[in-house]
Amino acid sequence: MRPIKNHILSLLAFAMLCLGSFESCRHKKKTPSLSGEEPVAVEDFIDFFPPAKLAYTFNDSILNKKEKDSLLISLKIFNQFVPDSFMIKNFGKGSKPRIYPLGKTKVPDGETYLFVKAIYADKRVAFILAFDKKDHYIAGMTAYRPDQLSTTTQSTQIDRRFTITKSIWKKNADASMNEGKDVYILNADAKEFLLIMTDALDDRLTELINPIDTLPRKNKVSADYSAGKMNLVSVRDGRRSDRVSFFIHFEKNNGACTGELKGEAIIRSNTVAEYREEGGPCVLRLIFSPSTVTLKEEEGCGSHRGLRCVFDGSYPKKKAVKPKPKK
Repeated sequence: MRPIKNHILSLLAFAMLCLGSFESCRHKKKTPSLSGEEPVAVEDFIDFFPPAKLAYTFNDSILNKKEKDSLLISLKIFNQFVPDSFMIKNFGKGSKPRIYPLGKTKVPDGETYLFVKAIYADKRVAFILAFDKKDHYIAGMTAYRPDQLSTTTQSTQIDRRFTITKSIWKKNADASMNEGKDVYILNADAKEFLLIMTDALDDRLTELINPIDTLPRKNKVSADYSAGKMNLVSVRDGRRSDRVSFFIHFEKNNGACTGELKGEAIIRSNTVAEYREEGGPCVLRLIFSPSTVTLKEEEGCGSHRGLRCVFDGSYPKKKAVKPKPKK
């Protein structure tokens, strides 16, 4: 009888184990897909982000890494928890960027920070989003966006104190390097990331290098327009007759705020050329008169300038210097 009894007890134990495993599997939470159209809970949205160890650095390798399609977050799901104006501001109306989770970190008994990568056309941008203890959205900021300039190198780091430092290094014509920094912290009460310190990049820059200086200047508006040594609007002929190439560098507020932009603008009339950033929100008008060019920032060009200044301004036309005749 004892062997039969032991066998029965073993079967009962096995049955209980199977039942427990079944109940565990039955109640195990299924991870929802974030690439579709169906709404998800904010807890699922935040859980979708992998834990990130601080200090965390944003750079080109992060943006250029190929992500798995299974990690895609649809714009509709993203806009459930982040205002749709956030992506519109960074990529323009009608844009549908591909969004991927990079990581998350949490302040003990406080806010949660999410790290996001978004790709649209040839634009790649990394963002930091902040959520409060109840998982309500507080604010978001651009963490890293390449400037396409060959003379600069950038990186952004969020450290263990949740301080965000944007760093930029610029190589000068004499091979020396300048470094600039902007430091931010989250101001939850004001619902924004607050700039608390700036170390200007070009404190030691004393000479501008015009990257389009050698391009043709047959168009009647092709010229250099300047207002001081460090404020230049250079206009040259474009690749086609209905376009002009331009390079802009300005410094305002005694150098506390700088901006730089290079591109090609479409000629809209005899006196107006318009630049529209492909895949981005920046729209800039160049309005010409016989003696000046006036810049008017129609839509946000914030990724090309400091926070507390814009491209607006007028610049007098410089008289072209005729080359000296060869002897």
